[in-house]
Amino acid sequence: MTKPKTGLRLIVIVLAVVALAYAGWHFTRPKPPEVELATIERGTVESTVVNTRAGTVKACRRAKLAPVAGGQIVKLWVKEGERVKAGQPLLELWNRDLAAQRELATRQLTTSEERRREACIMADNAQRDADRTAQLAAKGFVSPQSTENARADARARQANCDALAADVKRAQAQISVTQVGLERTTLTAPFAGIVAKITGEVGEFTTPSPPGIPTPPAVDLIDDSCLYVSAPMDEVDAPRLKAGQPARITLDALPGKVFNGHVRRIAPYVTEVEKQARTVDVEVDFDTPPEAALLVGYSADVEAIIEHRDNVLRVPTQAIQQDGTVLVLGKDDTLETRHLKTGLANWAFTEVVSGLGAGDRVLLSFDQENVKAGVKVAPKPAQP
Repeated sequence: MTKPKTGLRLIVIVLAVVALAYAGWHFTRPKPPEVELATIERGTVESTVVNTRAGTVKACRRAKLAPVAGGQIVKLWVKEGERVKAGQPLLELWNRDLAAQRELATRQLTTSEERRREACIMADNAQRDADRTAQLAAKGFVSPQSTENARADARARQANCDALAADVKRAQAQISVTQVGLERTTLTAPFAGIVAKITGEVGEFTTPSPPGIPTPPAVDLIDDSCLYVSAPMDEVDAPRLKAGQPARITLDALPGKVFNGHVRRIAPYVTEVEKQARTVDVEVDFDTPPEAALLVGYSADVEAIIEHRDNVLRVPTQAIQQDGTVLVLGKDDTLETRHLKTGLANWAFTEVVSGLGAGDRVLLSFDQENVKAGVKVAPKPAQP
């Protein structure tokens, strides 16, 4: 009876050792790496072009104003941040000398008109005397020479009347000249807008910019009722851009908001900011004016939509490797390599022409060296 018990005990011990060894292997074996997967489904894919550097919100009309003539500022009619109407005066330069010249010209005009009136009255009277003398000469009461003298006097006085009429016109022209000079000393708003900046104070001198020497404007006026975005696009993408294409606008100041727009203009030349980064400036209008007040100068990004397709099979662009393949979750959670034929693409999604089907799950990230084809993986739980 001792031998069977001893054999049974040995079997139990062996089984216990095997169970312990299996448990140790099971709990100490390497776990499959966790990976993030994406499910292939249908949706929208667009071919887009985005700016290479930050764009800028600009006003459709912005004028950096300065008086036509230089002089001393004597009146500032507006303040920075104030809204003005078209034609509203903004500042005035010292112009007492021009005002005096206008007053002198006005008085000269009055004098010339009075002299003309007097001369014309005398001319009319002389003409009536000449007519009466001619009638008397016809009846023989006066000599023909008296008639000639009377007619000559009438013509002379009419000539004097006409000359003084010319003096009146000259005086009127002189008033116009002095008025224009006065207008040159008053800076007015060419359009309705908001005063962005004023350079100068009362008592200071301001001058227009000489040719080739830019100086700060006296008043910077912005029409913020019409805004657009100017953004630099890579020269490689320029042939794909056309006026009228739809676009999306995003602003750093308003995160999470996307504004629809369309391309209004493409610059006819390449901007050479850096030798290695040549760009083409593209202007984009807002389709609907933003409800929130935007400040001119906000940084903005533009995504021009070149082509658009709906209800196509798509894969996240980041899932495609450099050789055009993707890693698909196969049987027993093992990764398999698939070759794709693709269509439209952007930074988010790429159209799948062949190589994948709806419902396939593909690997999104490739930052783990041990994750490759043939490796068993553990899918991460889907994020909400």
